Amino acid sequence: MPRSHEVTMADVARAAGVSLATVSRVLSNAPGVGAATRARVRGEAERLAYVVSPEASGLARGTTQRVAVLVPRVTRWFHAAMLETIESELRTRGIDVLLYQVEQSELRTQFFTNLPARRKVDVVLLISLPLDEREAERLADLKVHVVVAGGQILDYPYVMIDDHTAARAATDYLTSLGHERIATITVNDPASLYYSSAAARLRGYTDSLAAAGLEVRPEYIVRLPYRAESGCEGIRRLLGLDEPPTAVVTYSDEIALGALRELQRGGVRVPGDVSLTGFDGHPMAKLFGITTIDQQIAEQARVAARMAIDLMGRKSVRPAVLVGTELVVGDSTGAPPRT
Repeated sequence: MPRSHEVTMADVARAAGVSLATVSRVLSNAPGVGAATRARVRGEAERLAYVVSPEASGLARGTTQRVAVLVPRVTRWFHAAMLETIESELRTRGIDVLLYQVEQSELRTQFFTNLPARRKVDVVLLISLPLDEREAERLADLKVHVVVAGGQILDYPYVMIDDHTAARAATDYLTSLGHERIATITVNDPASLYYSSAAARLRGYTDSLAAAGLEVRPEYIVRLPYRAESGCEGIRRLLGLDEPPTAVVTYSDEIALGALRELQRGGVRVPGDVSLTGFDGHPMAKLFGITTIDQQIAEQARVAARMAIDLMGRKSVRPAVLVGTELVVGDSTGAPPRT
């Protein structure tokens, strides 16, 4: 083995099977590397007796006074509402926002390819954007600060709600009203190694049923793409069952609105025949009297924006912030129909 003064960062990278950028981030305690990779790099550095030089330990910091905000789709209310508050918070500090809509994988690849060469921004802020392992690791190659809003990726600073607890609260409320046949309309969330709100909310639903001693019936779990029309289709499937549910928990208020429209069109009383809950705190949920989970989107956005501002100012930030939620009871829920 070479003497310690001969060992370079490249030697550590080759031994650990990672890039130079990954070694740099691990040895400087920067975020953006998985726990297993971090342990492997540190182990090889110790085995090789590598000593970090002062020059190698620092991360390059930009001074562009710009933040890149990545969203899957700005047409979704959740993303638009969060973006509005983030942009407002940053603008009042004189910080420019560059918006990237990157729902498709090819658009994300284009972003990761172009940004490092252009050095456009100081911070990348992701709004509820699931990434696969390769994409998450590319974030480290950008050599800028990263903040995640509405989810969690690797060990980057993030702000979000407890989706599991919130979904369980909605389902618990229905069981407290006496419902035993409770279904859910959820979404085909894009695969993510790190966090899936759909998976967390589904666990909240199933855990609530288990706690109430109720069976989790596979036919009561409907998975559809994220769009309001999925509420219509989901309700049609559920009402077509031999034993339809008396209550339905939906993934979002937009899906709940579609479900409500289909129930009304079919002459089904809400909540007389079927109770219905949404999720988000959408203004339309209040207008139509839908029981929902208010996930305090504006507060999540403010926290994320302030994280970005503090990181640009080289201040420390909390690694994780959980924002509370509130069950808002509307006219769409009631006791199950008498049999």
